[in-house]
Amino acid sequence: MLPENIIHYPSPAKLNLDLRIIGKLPNGYHALESIFTLINLQDTICITPRHDTQITLHTPTQGVAPDQDLTVRAAQALQPLASGSLKGADIWLDKQIPMGGGLGGGSSNAATVLMVLNKLWKCRCTMQQLLDIGLRLGADVPFFIFGQTAFARGVGEDLQPIEVPKQYYVLVRPDEHVATPKIFAHPDLPRNSPSNPNPSYQNLQPLRNDMQAVVLQNYPKVQAAFDILRQFGTPHMTGSGSCLFLPCDSEIQATQIQQKLPEDLQSWCVKNINPHPLFQVLSNT
Repeated sequence: MLPENIIHYPSPAKLNLDLRIIGKLPNGYHALESIFTLINLQDTICITPRHDTQITLHTPTQGVAPDQDLTVRAAQALQPLASGSLKGADIWLDKQIPMGGGLGGGSSNAATVLMVLNKLWKCRCTMQQLLDIGLRLGADVPFFIFGQTAFARGVGEDLQPIEVPKQYYVLVRPDEHVATPKIFAHPDLPRNSPSNPNPSYQNLQPLRNDMQAVVLQNYPKVQAAFDILRQFGTPHMTGSGSCLFLPCDSEIQATQIQQKLPEDLQSWCVKNINPHPLFQVLSNT
């Protein structure tokens, strides 16, 4: 339960509408190009500053040690830049974004904590400083700090705005956890997609995910969910999976398709949003 008498900060999920592996970087990481968009499936975070150095997460996530939770790690990463006596924080997290599905929930949580505490602690960090801190926490964190639909390069830290149509999606989560390191290490993973020097939503058609074929081949439940969605259109995988999404022409169509899905397949009807809703909340406080 979140406290009722303090501000509730949004922490939305993301979709990779397109994801291509361009090659490998000198540090061993894969060089990616991807379209990121925020969606209206979100976690909610409450934060109050403390007059000490204690960072307390009052709603630990099952299976995640509090000191490993990205909300706590984000606060600790920003702590050296806090001014005055407000250098601690009480944090509550209402988790609605499924973990390990390629939706970026943990990274989104980290970004929300960084942006909120930057204001509460009066750190006065620039956007670039927050992006640098975010990248140390995870490759997807900078996108959520950037806070708008973006074309990403590198490991996800080189971001530029990109326009995509407003769209609804049927989002499903197969009951299977995909091990991202296993996918990146797979010998059949494509690693030579050509880089796009002038990316736009139009010239990246047809959209694709270079990890999708390997995941479908190695995770039967993801393949089964993909086959179900394929009856209604062309599904796509976000990130390294396991979540899949089906673009729809309207909210009515998305709702109608969702109602036809098996009850044991977790699903949502979502839409893309731009910009990050936290920007408005912070401007009003």
